[in-house]
Amino acid sequence: MKRNRLFIPCFSIIASAMIVSSCSTKSLDLQPKGSISADQVWTDPILANAFVVNIYGGLSTGGFASVTLSDATDETIYNHDATTNSVNAATVTADNTGYTNSEWEWGNMYSHIRACNIVFASLPSASFDNATKAQLAGEAHFLRGYFYNQLLRMYGAVPLVSKVYSLSDSFNVARNTYEECVDFILADCDSAILDLQGTSLQQGRATPLAAMALKSRVLTYAASDLYDIPTAKQKSSLIAGYSHPEYIGYLSGDRTARWTAAQTASKALLTATTGYKLDLIAPASADDAKANYIALCMGGGSSAPGVDPAGASELVFARYFNAVTDNNGWASDAAFFHLYQGPNGYHNWSNNSPVGQLVDDYQMMDGSDFSWSNPAEKAAPYKNRDPRFYASILFDGAQWKPRSSDVAPTDPMGETQMGYYDIMQNGQKAVWNGLDTKKSTVENWNASPTGYNMIKFVDVNPAIQGQNDHQYIPWPIFRYTEVVFNYAEACNALGQDAEAISWINKIRFRAGMPALSSSLAGTQLRDAIRHEKRIEMVMENQRYYDIRRWMIAGDVMKTAEVINITATFKSGQSASGNYHHDETVYDYTYDPTSSQDAIGFKTWDDKMYFRPISRGEILKAPLMYNNPGFDN
Repeated sequence: MKRNRLFIPCFSIIASAMIVSSCSTKSLDLQPKGSISADQVWTDPILANAFVVNIYGGLSTGGFASVTLSDATDETIYNHDATTNSVNAATVTADNTGYTNSEWEWGNMYSHIRACNIVFASLPSASFDNATKAQLAGEAHFLRGYFYNQLLRMYGAVPLVSKVYSLSDSFNVARNTYEECVDFILADCDSAILDLQGTSLQQGRATPLAAMALKSRVLTYAASDLYDIPTAKQKSSLIAGYSHPEYIGYLSGDRTARWTAAQTASKALLTATTGYKLDLIAPASADDAKANYIALCMGGGSSAPGVDPAGASELVFARYFNAVTDNNGWASDAAFFHLYQGPNGYHNWSNNSPVGQLVDDYQMMDGSDFSWSNPAEKAAPYKNRDPRFYASILFDGAQWKPRSSDVAPTDPMGETQMGYYDIMQNGQKAVWNGLDTKKSTVENWNASPTGYNMIKFVDVNPAIQGQNDHQYIPWPIFRYTEVVFNYAEACNALGQDAEAISWINKIRFRAGMPALSSSLAGTQLRDAIRHEKRIEMVMENQRYYDIRRWMIAGDVMKTAEVINITATFKSGQSASGNYHHDETVYDYTYDPTSSQDAIGFKTWDDKMYFRPISRGEILKAPLMYNNPGFDN
């Protein structure tokens, strides 16, 4: 199941040269052939540009990974091992910090922050034009701000390092305050916006809009419950007893002013550009709405017929991939994300399987909540749902891609089979084990444990499948709709509910859903906004942070629900040969239940509001006091 990957740094020569230069002495003043000295980098704009381009490696593959942050939320569970168990069971410690990912891991972020600081230290004496200097400085400011915010929203406040450390420097530094970290990141954003004005950069590189989106995110988080210490103390006795609350939020201050700042920053981006199809005045049809969502999720990266490439206009800043940058597929999880996500009956791995609670939260097309208590909805749970459901999740009987050549004879129709069905064999009634179940004849160890597969960000091109095809869908680090949510959240917090509703309805109309009721206000509207974001931004590494900053994780982190599906012959009906979904022949029964599998177990402890700083980092810097619930 696992594949070995060869990672080749895109600018390793310069990195090596920086090391060689730093170790040079008068007695050994020889420069190896093919190497580049540190001084040379900043005399040549091409080399300096390449150095900055290399810093983008800190973005990793975005959220495209075998194990994702969604597995540590109420969105999905990881299918294959205990990678996220310690996070979901809240058993992580400073000695065993559990699941990490390079896109926010402590050491990786500081490594790339250091590279940004090298840029700032080197540019003043660089011997090329000021316009190039401003561009490179702007990119480095954005990237440093982004990396610091990755740390801030995972760990709380961190030490702010703005110089290039040498071996003679003391590394025993204390954490800055949360407020200082926010201010530092905002200053980097403002510098990036200023320096990048008028620049024209390659796709995937920083722009003023990217810095504006980062500013919107930072300020929205800063105004949230978790980071307002008086509010957080009321909601958590652990935080109330923490001796260094300045590391995790604002001790005092005007929270209305913080929401106003978030609103202003968000509106600045909303007026500076546009998203994708957010100008509808009525709900799109179900078919158009599904196509809209697929288009924005594909981000212009799919060659599938009928997918609108204009969906890329939704992306404010993204991580892009192609056959060159992913080293022919083997260096990038992004290239094989379809392999990670698809069903076992397609020789895929079902890595990040949607939990039943997520599936149940997709509303009916009329805007009402789905309920298993409704007999009609229980009998046909996958009909007339929010169109985004059909673009995101595979369920029993869903039409998907053609099966591989070895499986196609058994399922020529390409329908997912998540259940167990009556079938006639040799004149006797038997059970057909669905091809995408744990009793399948096709890689049953890769079957989804929940009865659902996540297909958002899986290339819809039917030719992209199996273990040897590569996909190149961009990862949306910032998309326009996130900023719409930030703006609506701030409006609601400031009592401007009609304005919030008008913007949320733009999202709903694109998705084919009816307008929110104009009577919604206060906490009811707040909850409606949160629900809408859960559905729209699913699998985008938003939910992990949202349920924490809203301080609702204790309400939603519960043992995963799974679906058990059986189909029995209707009276007078039978079928033989290969099974396929047929409601004229079968009565289908859907039984939601709590998972008995250890990987489906999720619980909550307030110490999980912030991840622990590892014991190794604390030993290096004893002044750096750890987070609530984690002893130094």
